[in-house]
Amino acid sequence: MAEEHLEDHGHSVAAWTTVAMLLVAAICVAIGVAWGLHPLYYIGGAIAVVAVLVGKILGKMGFGNHHKLHAPPLTPEEQARLDAQQAS
Repeated sequence: MAEEHLEDHGHSVAAWTTVAMLLVAAICVAIGVAWGLHPLYYIGGAIAVVAVLVGKILGKMGFGNHHKLHAPPLTPEEQARLDAQQAS
């Protein structure tokens, strides 16, 4: 029996912004390494660091996923089923 998959991992403004910026950074680094353009290599590295910081800041500002924080508690039956699944 297939279980229902409710996780919404990564579907937020913070996640998409971070991924987009990291993609640009990776392209800059790749071009910098391939063509020997050292300034572009370092610019890509700087963009990567800024991307991680931007993602963290956006997450703290409320643009990340927070549905896990507001999940209702498990019933005893649900907890027992979860424990049984993790034991096997």
